Amino acid sequence: MRMSAGPRGKFGDKKKKKARAKRVEAPKFCRFEKDGVFEVDYRDLGILGRYVSAQGKITSRKRNGCTAFYQRQLNLAVKRARFIALLPFVGE
Repeated sequence: MRMSAGPRGKFGDKKKKKARAKRVEAPKFCRFEKDGVFEVDYRDLGILGRYVSAQGKITSRKRNGCTAFYQRQLNLAVKRARFIALLPFVGE
């Protein structure tokens, strides 16, 4: 014989969770567009190091605020710099 769950449901009273306040972040901007750079250079380690995490990962567009055009160039430049040993493949 099967018992009915009743009005409270199978697992008892469910408490409603309070809605979290959403964080308002400052709008991100593309540093390359601001500086007027047309091409990202693989030899410029100061700029490339800013877009590589401590583990050696290339940061996403969502985190760094680059446009898709410059993110593709940035990915290629980091990979080229790694290939000729200007940047490490993994973090220190």
